[in-house]
Amino acid sequence: MASSPPSDRIAELLKHAKTIAVVGLSCNPLRPSHGVSAYMQSHGYRIVPVNPKIEACLGENSYASLLDVPEKIDIVNIFRRPEFVAEVVDQAIQLKVPAVWMQEGVIHEKAAEKARQAGIFVVMDRCILQEHRARFR
Repeated sequence: MASSPPSDRIAELLKHAKTIAVVGLSCNPLRPSHGVSAYMQSHGYRIVPVNPKIEACLGENSYASLLDVPEKIDIVNIFRRPEFVAEVVDQAIQLKVPAVWMQEGVIHEKAAEKARQAGIFVVMDRCILQEHRARFR
């Protein structure tokens, strides 16, 4: 498992965040991105799908990229293969998003360090659903 931040910072992030942009969200209910996003939505988070291949998901309009999202994003949750992470992180830096979350299996140390250097809180190789469940059952 990749290096991870202290648990209390994760709890604070999840407590105060309201809007989660999910990059790579699938409308297929069998995909992890869908199940995780539906869970977070059911716990009061606004989910913003970011996927150029879909028009909408979970009752929300989808956007082709983070740069197209017209509202403030609290967390960018990445469900993309590691080779696509750097571009997503660059967009998050451009938008001054406070947190980038790379789901389990999504590891990109260089992009994570670049985000940290830009003042972004980074969680890598962890499931946001599992971390939420562990803290707010």
